[in-house]
Amino acid sequence: MLALLVGCGLRRGELLALTMRSVQLREEHWVIADLHGKAGHIRTVPIPVWVKKAIDGWTMASGISEGRIFRSINKAGKIWGDGMTPKVIWEVVKRAAQAAGIEKLAPHDLRRTCARLCHLAGGELEQIQFLLGHVSIQTTEHYLGCKQKLRFAVNDKLGLES
Repeated sequence: MLALLVGCGLRRGELLALTMRSVQLREEHWVIADLHGKAGHIRTVPIPVWVKKAIDGWTMASGISEGRIFRSINKAGKIWGDGMTPKVIWEVVKRAAQAAGIEKLAPHDLRRTCARLCHLAGGELEQIQFLLGHVSIQTTEHYLGCKQKLRFAVNDKLGLES
């Protein structure tokens, strides 16, 4: 769960709705295909190799081969039901945060973390917008805390001189 929240920037509802069928190989890259996001928008989300390994580890250990990837498991270790509630995700994130010594952390914070890590790694603003499924580029800019840097203006380095 944590890998998908941080590595793919998924929303809680998107994570809970994730199925085995939606994890596909496209253009030689693993993706979450046709993900139904906020306001009914559909997008394809690339899956980093380390996240795919985490998914494979989970599905192998849980014995899940079809249907939803994340389902409740009872005390006997057997799959129970067809899904989980958003409260489970909150609990998973809360426990991971405590283990890391982080006082307050919400699942949506991991989505913003994904955006910032992509940006720090040189990801283009437009590509981060596609990844997160933002309709407005301003939302992506808000996630990243983007501000214009006049001292180091991007157009100073166009290579055109008078």
